[in-house]
Amino acid sequence: MNEFARERGDDLREFAEELLRFDTTQRNEAPAQAYVRERLDELGFETYEWTADAEELAAHSSFPDDPDAISVADRPSVGGVLEMGDPDAGHTLVLNGHVDVVPVARESWSSDPFDPTWRGDGDEETLTARGAADMKCGLAACVFAAKHLEASTDESLDGRIVVESVVGEEAGGIGAASAALSNPYPFDRDAAIIAEPTDLRPVTASEGSLMKRLRLTGRSAHAATRWRGVDVLPYFEEIRRAFAALETERGERVTHPLYEDFPVPWPVVVGRVEAGSWASSVPAELTAELRIGVAPGETVAEVEETFDQRLAELVAEDEWLTDHPPEFERFSVQFEASEIDADEPVVGAVQRAMAANGLDDADSRGATYGADARWYNEAGIPTVMFGPGSIEQAHFPDETIPWAEVLTAGEVLSDAAAEFLR
Repeated sequence: MNEFARERGDDLREFAEELLRFDTTQRNEAPAQAYVRERLDELGFETYEWTADAEELAAHSSFPDDPDAISVADRPSVGGVLEMGDPDAGHTLVLNGHVDVVPVARESWSSDPFDPTWRGDGDEETLTARGAADMKCGLAACVFAAKHLEASTDESLDGRIVVESVVGEEAGGIGAASAALSNPYPFDRDAAIIAEPTDLRPVTASEGSLMKRLRLTGRSAHAATRWRGVDVLPYFEEIRRAFAALETERGERVTHPLYEDFPVPWPVVVGRVEAGSWASSVPAELTAELRIGVAPGETVAEVEETFDQRLAELVAEDEWLTDHPPEFERFSVQFEASEIDADEPVVGAVQRAMAANGLDDADSRGATYGADARWYNEAGIPTVMFGPGSIEQAHFPDETIPWAEVLTAGEVLSDAAAEFLR
């Protein structure tokens, strides 16, 4: 058992358990955030709270243009600050986690997703609950990593540690975006570590995503005389095949050294399809929603132009589509890809802390998901992701995390913070 586990393990366990009991699905985060702020106050943090400005977010290209389409009311984010030595003489490091979780299909779970369940013991002990991996345990580790550093540091260490519990990450990063666009603190931030579930490995690049909605128009007819109609489904299948081919082309053409091991580096997924209005009628309308991967080094707009052009080529080859052009518009929140240089000081701090705790697999990695790191990187705050648990457990039934990884993450985060502030 490491020093962090001996000194902080019980408090970390209690905090994580309590936080996991809150249902923090979208727009339900406020009670949990009140608990987080209360606990941070009790632990001696100076606390801050902010709520995103929908108009400010709507002015950013990643969000919908209509402020009314962005849910911000009663969704506070919370920050807690600990100061060491002369805080203005040193650096400021943010340890960030999101408190929101995705919805659950309770019938797929073997236990109540908001009643934390412990299994096993010792190094084999696991914790199961919605948000265990993504990412309330990582957030809890941040809190007690900061406290551990405060208690163990000598007076020669100057600077600040900020622990953030933000909302709306699963819906595009509302809390982090707001903190990046309008600093809620009276001091600058020099770097950040986000405790996403990275299998205790440093992630310096994260994929972006373009969200597009496709609408096709055909002509309805009775099923008994279907030849009189224009069925939208064959057109949809043709477009889907064209986009799948483009996915393959992009996987070969758009390369990145951190994504060479992924079988599909820039995935295209049709996540939702709705067509037709009656079982005995030719379907005359179809709506499909797509998530299209964006590589680090690309922009959402560049990838959008590529897919728009491929669709335009199909339309130009067909008389019906030319006369009844598909609608292909953005919806929801767009995720820009994000990457920082592996030589950034905060990355080195994490890698040295990993080595000190026996974690040898410290090479920088890329992730095929989007995260709040992009907001801080865009704001000039170099951000690396490092945390306990696996992304394979995120959004999954019986979401589970090995507790030993949480304790290790706490020790590494505390050591990394010390390394960065030196």
